[in-house]
Amino acid sequence: IDRSTINYDGINVYGDEVSTNIRNVGTALVAAGVPNLTSAMVNLLPNTNVSRTGYNEVDLTDNKVANTKIDFSLHYRPFGDEKLEVIWQSKFGFGNTVYQGANRYYLNNFFMQQHKIEFKGENFFVRGYFTTVDGGNSYDMLFTGININRKWKDDRTWFGQYAGAYISGTLGGLTPEQAHAAARNTADTGRLIPGTAAFNKAFNEVIADPNVLSGSRLVDNSRIYHSDANYNLKDLISFAEIQVGGSFRQYQLDSGGRIYTDANGPIYYNEYGLYTQATKKMMDDRLKFTGSIRYDKSQNFKGNYSPRVSLVYSAGQNKNHNFRGSFQTGFRNPTTKDQYIGFNVGSAILLGSAPDNLTRYSETLPISGAAVPTIGSSVGINGTNAYDNSYTATSALAFASSGGNTALLRKTDVDVVKPEEVKAFELGYRSFINKTSIDINGYYNIYNNFIGNLNVVAPLYGLAQNNPTLGNPNLAVFPTDPGSQSVHALRTGNTRTFQLYTNTDLEIKSLGFGIGLSRKVYQDFEVGVNYNYAEFSFDQEKDPSFEAGFNTPKHRVKASIGNEKLFKNFGFNVSGRWNSEYLWQSSFADGMIEAATVIDAQLNYNIPYLKSTLKVGASNIGGREYGQVLGAGLIGQQYFASWTINP
Repeated sequence: IDRSTINYDGINVYGDEVSTNIRNVGTALVAAGVPNLTSAMVNLLPNTNVSRTGYNEVDLTDNKVANTKIDFSLHYRPFGDEKLEVIWQSKFGFGNTVYQGANRYYLNNFFMQQHKIEFKGENFFVRGYFTTVDGGNSYDMLFTGININRKWKDDRTWFGQYAGAYISGTLGGLTPEQAHAAARNTADTGRLIPGTAAFNKAFNEVIADPNVLSGSRLVDNSRIYHSDANYNLKDLISFAEIQVGGSFRQYQLDSGGRIYTDANGPIYYNEYGLYTQATKKMMDDRLKFTGSIRYDKSQNFKGNYSPRVSLVYSAGQNKNHNFRGSFQTGFRNPTTKDQYIGFNVGSAILLGSAPDNLTRYSETLPISGAAVPTIGSSVGINGTNAYDNSYTATSALAFASSGGNTALLRKTDVDVVKPEEVKAFELGYRSFINKTSIDINGYYNIYNNFIGNLNVVAPLYGLAQNNPTLGNPNLAVFPTDPGSQSVHALRTGNTRTFQLYTNTDLEIKSLGFGIGLSRKVYQDFEVGVNYNYAEFSFDQEKDPSFEAGFNTPKHRVKASIGNEKLFKNFGFNVSGRWNSEYLWQSSFADGMIEAATVIDAQLNYNIPYLKSTLKVGASNIGGREYGQVLGAGLIGQQYFASWTINP
């Protein structure tokens, strides 16, 4: 941990998210009547934030991954033929892994299961699924770090000791840098050290407690019930192949208030869909037309129609020149998280925007810093504050960086999340010419109401306004104007940060194309190369607080060479892949992912008399570590061996 940074907040360090303005701490101590502490001494404290000392990720998890899957199914044909088949299938999975979402989570001893019953005939099927999850002993690493610190010493005591030691050091002649170092050492005296019995005791207590104020355990016993049916009318209609079908799904969210706003009981909501599809072959089966339309309705949103048409034409004497094109309109309903999450991640509250979710999420927060007349020592807020009485995080940051220029503040003006819509065009060509396989494809998408995240800062009192009038700048004098009161809340840190799930009003476009070539060359050697281009068009300046999260490199190239019959029973394959750098945006971290080049290799040896194949290989044999996700660590070399028996 870089202790030289006063307000350090490392990506893979947890507990240092707890931060406060150290001068406000001193002001509160004076107001509380701490002996021998005067306002003049408080003025020695810098007007800046200080963070608590956190714990590295390696101190909070062993990063071990294990996964076990068990599947079985029972098939029964009551009439002895394909007219009717009854299928029962069950799948079980359990293990542990590290998962990255808004925070980093250790999914420990999780257990998932799915059961399906299906009735299938020659022209129809009817299926029903039941899926459930048990979070086991999983926990949130961020709150593990925060609450281990708090078990040892509460925040008020730690920051109070820091402020007192800083003042003493400054009065003793220390430079600001020296005073900060001395203050941190004083406040950290007796801190729990990883590996000690005291640390292990606190760690085990924290990860077993689901209350984020004192623990970090993740609770999730959610379920999904799903059914779908399909009927092919080929025996009734001959001019085209027509299918009809539908589906129904019910979500049961059950986290006990830990992840969703379901502290008072599970949340249930439903969605269903109906569709029909027609396929027709024409021109001596050279032209294939497919058209479909689907209607979907989710409980919280208006219904959506999504039509699709596609054409595939096979040219050439052997029909080996295949041209394809399609157009479709589609939509994406907001997920369960987009609608019903109410998750405290330390730096913000992730807040789903289903209408009933806003009032179901509520909390009471203490007022910090200087005394606030008429407000009291605490205030209650709920999700409506985030949408109706907040500033965009971008403008709040600009306000703070400018030293208090209220003209930079912008009131949040967004609606609750609604379905995302897309118009998609695709063209493609595939052929095999003179021993060379060719595949070319391209797409162009137009998005409206694109779903993403927006960070906002809600003042605990006052009314958020565009360019609010600033009243008396003296923090000791509480303003009477509601706009000025909201500025007072920003300046004193009496705020709550939310991450909202919403849509941008801007039209977003994405386009891309790819080309792949492969060819047999000398003897049985086969070489291949493909290139993919992806472009995402979004005017960030027109909506600076919105995060689209495209997270895709613009350029990707892969080349390979291999020979499965290099000599008797022996083959090999070597491939290389490269991608350009790209912007990564997520609720956990934003930043650039560097360009990477990776070389993979594999050798295989057939053992005919054992009817088996032995494979050994390595990924990233060049050895240089590379990243694909911010916060998830770098990827090094991987080695594998397998023995496959084909009786």
